[in-house]
Amino acid sequence: MYKVGVLGAGHLGKIHLKLLQQSKKYELIGFYDPNTENAKKVAAEFGYTAFDSISSLIDAVEVVDIVTPTLSHFDCAKEAITKGRHIFIEKPITHTVGEAEAIRTLASAHHVKGQVGHVERFNPAFKAVRNTIKNPMFIEAHRLAEFNPRGTDVPVVLDLMIHDIDIILSVVDSEIKNIQASGVAVISETPDIANARIEFHNGCVANLTASRISLKNMRKSRFFQKDAYISVDFFEKKSEIVKMQDAPVNPGEYAMILQNAEGVKKQIYFENPTIEPNNAILEELESFAVAIMLDQTPVVSLTQGAEALRVANEIINCFKS
Repeated sequence: MYKVGVLGAGHLGKIHLKLLQQSKKYELIGFYDPNTENAKKVAAEFGYTAFDSISSLIDAVEVVDIVTPTLSHFDCAKEAITKGRHIFIEKPITHTVGEAEAIRTLASAHHVKGQVGHVERFNPAFKAVRNTIKNPMFIEAHRLAEFNPRGTDVPVVLDLMIHDIDIILSVVDSEIKNIQASGVAVISETPDIANARIEFHNGCVANLTASRISLKNMRKSRFFQKDAYISVDFFEKKSEIVKMQDAPVNPGEYAMILQNAEGVKKQIYFENPTIEPNNAILEELESFAVAIMLDQTPVVSLTQGAEALRVANEIINCFKS
């Protein structure tokens, strides 16, 4: 078990605290929150140990779980890394790409591991089809959320769309060729609705839409590749695979057959993969412990977190042009 401490005891921080206390891979040492009243309340209500400074908490643990506001990610991570602590850091990795690169370089120099909290990688619906997604050539992602004042201090791209950016970068094995995007601020000072089109050098195109002023919640992505269509509902935790294969000479009575203009016949097959229920946040935290123990690259590395942030910032910059 690794001794772990949490920086930040807000909404998500409290979830991390609860799960780390339950985990068999970590020993929860305590937490630090700069809001003294909140720290006292959390400590009294749940029995966690509240530390009186970031430094004292870092000194007491082997792994630091950073669940603070994004603006403070860099400073927290820098201190933890320079003291030889492994870091789990919530998305987005840092406030700027420069900070993200600095964190990545520091972690390498101090021989510590870091993982970024892009939790959708651990969504059971995505995990069920991840190995089926091979060389997709068109991707469409919709991430819509009902309005919630929490998080509106940043553009919707960093609040919501970055989840899909990370997912897409994880399945497309190609460099980005071009990005086009537009965003509209409706309620907030920053865009609440955004659309982005990402073109890759291998010909793949990804179309992403994110909104935080929707009337309903939706988190769906569709992946189109040769002879297959894969849909993932991250919200409902469902996925479906539609495959096309050469039609048999004597298809069954209820077989679905398509014939193109050249006379080639394809049979359509529907698959509903088995979804293994999980707690995605707990799984991502525990996967990090495994990566440390086995000296492996974490599922979502600091490099991948930095790249997702870089692409997100390029999309945001399109709004200004």
